[in-house]
Amino acid sequence: MNSFIEQSNFFEGNNPEKIAQEYGTPVYVYNENILRTRMDAVAKVITKYPYTANYSVKANTNIHILKLALEEGNNCDAMSVGEIQMLLKAGFPKERIFFVPNNVSAEEMQFAIDNGIMTSCDSLAQLELYGSLNKGGKVAVRINPGVGAGHHEKVVTGGKKTKFGISEEFIPQIFEIAEKYNLTIAGINQHIGSLFMDPQPYLDAVTNILRIALQFKDLEFIDFGGGYGIPYHKLDDEAVFPMEDFKKRLEPILDDFVAKYGRAPLFKSEPGRFCVAEGSVILGRLHAVKHNNGKTFAGTDIGMNVLVRPSMYDSWHDIEVIREGKVVARDNLMEQTVTGNICESGDLLAKDRPLPEMKRGDLACVLDTGAYGWSMCSTYNSRPRPAEVLICKDGSVKLIRRRETIEDLMRLF
Repeated sequence: MNSFIEQSNFFEGNNPEKIAQEYGTPVYVYNENILRTRMDAVAKVITKYPYTANYSVKANTNIHILKLALEEGNNCDAMSVGEIQMLLKAGFPKERIFFVPNNVSAEEMQFAIDNGIMTSCDSLAQLELYGSLNKGGKVAVRINPGVGAGHHEKVVTGGKKTKFGISEEFIPQIFEIAEKYNLTIAGINQHIGSLFMDPQPYLDAVTNILRIALQFKDLEFIDFGGGYGIPYHKLDDEAVFPMEDFKKRLEPILDDFVAKYGRAPLFKSEPGRFCVAEGSVILGRLHAVKHNNGKTFAGTDIGMNVLVRPSMYDSWHDIEVIREGKVVARDNLMEQTVTGNICESGDLLAKDRPLPEMKRGDLACVLDTGAYGWSMCSTYNSRPRPAEVLICKDGSVKLIRRRETIEDLMRLF
């Protein structure tokens, strides 16, 4: 693929240079059509049985994007009181929110209980705490399925080495605590990791959690977790997640379980990245080019405070170069290291990357930044966080979060 921006018509006829000048750089730019298409796709993963896709909002909590998820029929998972409040503000009814925290205080649990929001407990200790706060209530438990998957060990959330969930060997203790506090175990959930492109580990984990589910009576729901990947190497023609093939392979597994269980509970999945990642790019200005010891460094204003994934996970993000509002063709590529403006040697967006020769004044357009982009921003080096804009279905551009100011940073002192 020579240009994702052009092929997807990402800017919907708008000039990216004009957007950069009007809203400043760096700036997150979202495409409503792409966001809605991905959210609609996950809402239809299972059609034969009761099903809901629970968008994991930690990927992106912008209230305007949460409203799109609501309109596209997604429910949502929240990991904190703050995320619950964002969802309530976006208009989500309490029954469409699932609280999936770990290691939270009694106060946070009480907030969910008071608001009638189904909660999952990540450990026996948290289940005990929940029982003491809500005797006779309904609760879910997160099971560690013993298998994990993902692009980096920091995003693998299942398996024997992770902090998440209750191991299968402790299921008898789950029942003991439930009996002690007269709790109803309404659901079980799992999550094996984030960003897998091969469906097989996920299908194995679904098969495994359904085997475990047979130990629980009268479950209202079973949550398979999420993590469907997206092609971060799309400019090198990386294949997309094989969603249709995945759905065909998933259905017989569900059929087998329903036959054994005697009925179909509500099935859930937790797509996060898949819903939003490809729906955003970051536009950043190239301010300096320098040559050190045979290397070329292209210095932008997209620091690790704006996008931490490359520094934190060694993540790959494709980069396109925009000059005078137009994408520079990927001809005559030269090796360049694209950096940010943060005083850290690890502040790298792309290391030794073949790219069109970048010049001062160009825009670096970083692809696939809608997931774990703005939501992981910081104000490191006392740099205010960037603005977010949305290119709407009709092609108009709307500011959905203003840029922070130095005054915003000073306000807490």
